[in-house]
Amino acid sequence: MLTAVAVDADGRGGRLQDLHADGTAAGEVRPVDDLAGAIAEREAADQPRWVWAATAEVYPALLRSGVRVARCHDLELTEALLMGHAGWWGSPKALPAARARLRGLPVPADPPPRVAEPPGHAQGALFETAAAPPGPYGFDVLEAVGEVYRDQLRRVGETEHPGRFRMLVAAESAGALVGAEMGHAGLPWRADLHDQLLRELLGAPQPVGPPRRLAELTAEINAAFGARGLHPDSPAEVVRAFARSGVDIPNTRAWVLRRVEHPAVKPLLEYKELYRIWTAHGWSWCDAWVIDGRFRPEYVPGGVVSGRWATRGGGALQVPKAVRRAVVADPGWTFVVADAGQLEPRVLAAISGDRRLAAAAAAGDLYAALAADSFDGDRAKAKIALLGAMYGQTGGAAIPALAVLRKSYPTAFEFVEQAARVGEAGGLVRSWLGRTCPPSSGAWRDAGLDPPEETGTAEPQGGATGRARGRFTRNFVVQATAAEWALVLLATLRTALAGTRAEMVLFVHDEVVVHCPAEQAGEVVAAVHRCAEQAGRLLFGDTTVRFPLDVSVVGAYADAK
Repeated sequence: MLTAVAVDADGRGGRLQDLHADGTAAGEVRPVDDLAGAIAEREAADQPRWVWAATAEVYPALLRSGVRVARCHDLELTEALLMGHAGWWGSPKALPAARARLRGLPVPADPPPRVAEPPGHAQGALFETAAAPPGPYGFDVLEAVGEVYRDQLRRVGETEHPGRFRMLVAAESAGALVGAEMGHAGLPWRADLHDQLLRELLGAPQPVGPPRRLAELTAEINAAFGARGLHPDSPAEVVRAFARSGVDIPNTRAWVLRRVEHPAVKPLLEYKELYRIWTAHGWSWCDAWVIDGRFRPEYVPGGVVSGRWATRGGGALQVPKAVRRAVVADPGWTFVVADAGQLEPRVLAAISGDRRLAAAAAAGDLYAALAADSFDGDRAKAKIALLGAMYGQTGGAAIPALAVLRKSYPTAFEFVEQAARVGEAGGLVRSWLGRTCPPSSGAWRDAGLDPPEETGTAEPQGGATGRARGRFTRNFVVQATAAEWALVLLATLRTALAGTRAEMVLFVHDEVVVHCPAEQAGEVVAAVHRCAEQAGRLLFGDTTVRFPLDVSVVGAYADAK
């Protein structure tokens, strides 16, 4: 059963209407004064799939009222997927835009992204937060919800692989529920330990200016360059300082600096790491974001073009390892941390249909299996070859390794090569379930698909436009599919944990963290492994590719493998 939801402008009441599977009305419109209470009552009765404009507008307030739902269809997230599939990535996706497109009316722009406020700010009644619903639309919202939903069903059915795309829509909507629930639960965070580790790393906070250790490193860096007044946090100044020393570097990324022989490199690398901790997760951050022992960021599912998540404030997806020492489970509770190992190479094996690579991916260590099969036991060479193929490395140590890969695993190699050729020609590529990359005129350059340092890619990512886009599309087909696998894992794990006290509290790309009573840890570990297996089957059917997880049961997040 489906139930459409329209929220009143004040966020307290609304209207509900049951829908048939095709989106047509299956009952009368029911006005309710207490929307949260009405949804809770209906959820307890038969758990319908709720169809609403946007999970971010409705669900956080329900959670604050103690109401959780099992399933939903998020019209806004689905519209974004469908517009991308049609080659209109980035088009307005909110309910007013979807309705206007359907009716042939001028399409209004989406409202600008909200600036998330730290949770320490005062919060009012049910929907009076950053996730407040929009004001009056000027049209019947419930009618528009049903109308847009029916149109989305039609458009999903017209995609190349409707079954896969339906799974993508369901997973994306489930991910929105998970994101809201994680933000509501919060990540346990010890402010006292955070202060202690900051003092160990940086020294005591200063009334004015940076802490002591940053000041010391600044002096070391200036001395190494024979300079005065150089600001290490200014990339342009650092690049010029290296140039004056006879060293040309394209940027100040850590992997670039590590290749440079210069006395300024060591203090500069330390400075960069500590400066990022101080500015992004220092004392001010803790005061603003950690309230009552919980860090509660606002997650943005699908916030990156590959389908990976982003956050709106708080930097939850870039918590440095040093700071993770402050993430400690509640007394009597523990963390179950599950990390998918070698996920992208395994995904390539599954989506390319390369049987030989899939056989290697059936092993616990894919790189070791590759090495034994085709690289004379050299695991490092096998890893460089596979990562180089996925990220477009064309020089250095990767050249002979890629030659071996091309010969031994031609189907997988050609799969990413074809994606690169399509990208270079300005075409569109899709993930396994149907997420589509931005067009050549889109913001693909900011997609967050930079290669890992292991590939040894030396060419600046700005490169020639065609080659750079080819690198992007080459990796998009793999990374976007990996994001889908992780999303399906989240959705299935959410269902598996229903009815327990365990709660997902953090999700970072390929890693999920569950906070649970210590006596339930074994049950959660078993569920995580089971759901990883299920995610592989749901996406790829009967495949020999394994998707193993490294699972740790720890009291502190920093102790996870």
